[in-house]
Amino acid sequence: MTPTAKHGSVQDLLPLEDIVEGVLCLRGGEYRAVIQAQSVNFALKSEEEQEAVMAGYRSFLNSLSHPVQMLVRILPTNVEPYLAGFRSNVTAQANSEAIRRLALDHETFVRRLARERTLLERRFYVVVPSGETNASVTAAIRWPWRRNGRRRDDQQLAVAAAQLTARCQEIAQGLTSFGVTSRRLESEELAELWAACLCSQVSQLSPSLIAGARPVVAATRQREAVRHG
Repeated sequence: MTPTAKHGSVQDLLPLEDIVEGVLCLRGGEYRAVIQAQSVNFALKSEEEQEAVMAGYRSFLNSLSHPVQMLVRILPTNVEPYLAGFRSNVTAQANSEAIRRLALDHETFVRRLARERTLLERRFYVVVPSGETNASVTAAIRWPWRRNGRRRDDQQLAVAAAQLTARCQEIAQGLTSFGVTSRRLESEELAELWAACLCSQVSQLSPSLIAGARPVVAATRQREAVRHG
């Protein structure tokens, strides 16, 4: 009889080991924090304001003493949260029938616009590493985070968490200097972002590859390869 092949768990195939108090713990002993940055309406600013934003951005990049990774996600816009908040504000503040009619017209316009066009929103993230990073390895990785072959321990996690806190505060201050507000993602938000990045990679494959295929992830210290068969 041919022995039955033993398959590893899905968790064994992923580079993510754990998420602890806002820290991504990658297999091999590396750690990441993620900052979400709000966008700036650059096109509506004056020429002088645009130059100031660009100068602030250049100064921010030059001030960094460690590498960072920029992640931009383009997603369909869900107008329902916006409309729910809009209705609440109108109900609390409107004291005339004319204002309420204008609010209803605006809600109708937004819904019609969402039906007729694909409304998109951009979300910007800064992935912050702890410790030193090899730029050549980072450039070859497919996900906005990387790993190597080291092992993790709790003491190393505590040191990395303290370092990530300091780096995130430094980056937040640098972004504020040219008008960009930001916040660090918490554990649940990190899990959602990680899952969304994995799903977006799968969705880019052709249907012929996805149908009936079983993904096999072969991870090495230098790269991650995804094969289907």
